[in-house]
Amino acid sequence: MTTDQVLTLVVLAAVVAALIWDKVRADIVALSGAAVLLISGVVRPVEVQGAFASPAIIALASLFVIAYALELSGLLDRAIAGSVALCRRAGAAGIWLLLLGAGGLSAFMNSTPIVVLGAPVIREVAQTLGLQPRRFLMPLSYITVLAGCCTLIGTSTNLLVDDMARAAGQPRFGLFEMTPVGVPMALAGALYIFLFSGRLLGSRTTATPQDSFDLSGSPGAQVGDAALFKEPRPLRPAKAAIALVTFVGVVTLAALEVTPIAASAFAGAVLLILLRVISADEAYGGLRPQVLMLIAGMVVIGIAMDESGLATTATRGLVDGLTGLTPLAALIILYGLTMVLTELLSNAAVAVLVTPIAVALAESLGVSPRPFILAVMMAGSAAFATPFGYQTNVIVYQMGGYRYMDFVRVGLPLNLITFAVAIAAITAFFPF
Repeated sequence: MTTDQVLTLVVLAAVVAALIWDKVRADIVALSGAAVLLISGVVRPVEVQGAFASPAIIALASLFVIAYALELSGLLDRAIAGSVALCRRAGAAGIWLLLLGAGGLSAFMNSTPIVVLGAPVIREVAQTLGLQPRRFLMPLSYITVLAGCCTLIGTSTNLLVDDMARAAGQPRFGLFEMTPVGVPMALAGALYIFLFSGRLLGSRTTATPQDSFDLSGSPGAQVGDAALFKEPRPLRPAKAAIALVTFVGVVTLAALEVTPIAASAFAGAVLLILLRVISADEAYGGLRPQVLMLIAGMVVIGIAMDESGLATTATRGLVDGLTGLTPLAALIILYGLTMVLTELLSNAAVAVLVTPIAVALAESLGVSPRPFILAVMMAGSAAFATPFGYQTNVIVYQMGGYRYMDFVRVGLPLNLITFAVAIAAITAFFPF
């Protein structure tokens, strides 16, 4: 291993250890790791700059602005009131129905805006009913991710893997080609979440942003904080309609691949400012820097793993050892490798790194690359054991007052369940 690889590995281990220790804010931990990698020369300033201007940051920041515009218009207050009315009759079962509804939308829309808008609603409904929001926010993230695996446009991971596979000479995937694999995964995962997530999270109470939130810098800062709903906002029909149409337009353009989600969301946020649905000052107030900086810091660490060659070296070293195995064994190991990398890197980075290797591995074994590409799609999204395996996990991480180990306790078994179901479904519907 090179010096840069050793240093990157040490920083990664230290960041994960600090997050598990849970005594320092997560965004500060991630930025500290990024600073060490920058000072040591593992990453260059231009690469750090790119991380802070990455599509994920642009998309999420823009979606925060759009979500805040919906809040200010009073539309979310109406959604909360309707949801509370439903849940007063059905109790916790009503919240689970809301989660399933969010999952249904996530099969055809990017899960990030759904969680950005849905999390404050779920949280406020739970608190109104005297239930712990942390019981439902993590399931919201997990269910939307699982549902997103069911279609080509449900997650950016599927679209990116499809593009990378096409660049490697493979035919494009159909909109529902992965549905026979995604649906069993989603059903098995949702059943596990419903039956066991509450028990695994336990009854620990956590100081939440509503209890101890300070906009000047509490680690609980998050878009749609429940404190914003203490005084109901009057419905402004014109602004609400424009904000809602803008949001639908943003996700529709992204779903139809007319523009990337970062471009459509950014344009949507700017449009709302130009139309005076939200002022520039209010738009800046809608940003949640803690979440954005946390993602940026982790992106820098992912860049370091890529630039130092650590990720490629580890991946290729393992793949070289798979050429003598059966196709099924190779598929299982590839899925596991992709899942582990997704917990450490961004799903986009994993798609770029692993998809060409999956195609090359299948060709070296003399079998169809389709099952291997599907394994990368599923494992590239279905990573639940850390708050950073997927963007939606980051969004609910601090809003729900979770600890790092909460994701390990609930997410690790979910990883294993979806792993087993995915392998069974892939081999059943996509023979070698």
